[in-house]
Amino acid sequence: MDLAPSHIITLMTDFGTSDHYVGIMKGVALNINPQVQIVDITHAIPPQDVHAAALLIDSAYRYFPTGTIHVVVVDPGVGSERRAIVCQTETAYFVCPDNGILTHILRDEERIHTVAVENSAYFLPQVSNTFHGRDIFAPVAAHLSRGEPIGQLGSPIAHPVLLPVSSPQMTDEAVIGHVIWIDSFGNLVTNLSHEILEGLEGRNGVVIRAGTAEIDHLNHSYAESAVGEALAIIDSFNRLEISINQGNAAQTLGLKRGDTITICMP
Repeated sequence: MDLAPSHIITLMTDFGTSDHYVGIMKGVALNINPQVQIVDITHAIPPQDVHAAALLIDSAYRYFPTGTIHVVVVDPGVGSERRAIVCQTETAYFVCPDNGILTHILRDEERIHTVAVENSAYFLPQVSNTFHGRDIFAPVAAHLSRGEPIGQLGSPIAHPVLLPVSSPQMTDEAVIGHVIWIDSFGNLVTNLSHEILEGLEGRNGVVIRAGTAEIDHLNHSYAESAVGEALAIIDSFNRLEISINQGNAAQTLGLKRGDTITICMP
């Protein structure tokens, strides 16, 4: 599979921005390839939350140019026997720990080439037990951006780690989904897709139950509902979202990630 890497590297981590870790990773990459362009997707992944990282990188990578190199470091197993990997799809490269971060991407993409990162020639000279973002992932990404073949990094692997992913359950009376992400506005993102909602069109009396809220229609915009009112809307990533117009749905409805959202049907 022939894919020329670009000079764009993205970073997604749980490091936050108050410490120096992200800046150091950028410095390492720029030392190896001063021409690289580095884009921060987010450094606010909840600490050690691999499920969140898997969801957000899957939502983000499609919007970058072909050949972009995505570095994702949410790594509760740093310093252990977990592998570092590079995954090449038809449109992008991913540099990350092999802990399930690429779950959604691996399930969606058809042509994938993944290698275990084993060749220490592409690491920093000293590799710590606690900062592989600096010592392994950033330098590997920078070498890729200079055109280093993925096959030079290590041996192919056939089965990267996949996380368990919940799917909506359907009965004659209801479709049961779950909150999979809560954004900074408190909007509740679910695993219920637009396609599922389209399949229910024409059924009278459909009600979406989310915590204490019962919602009987989909909005086209937040402003269609009164301020403080609960609403359902298809978000920009084609998922059902429960929101409060100008409010925080998670706090108001008392819901958290993993909680149930039910579409009740007559």
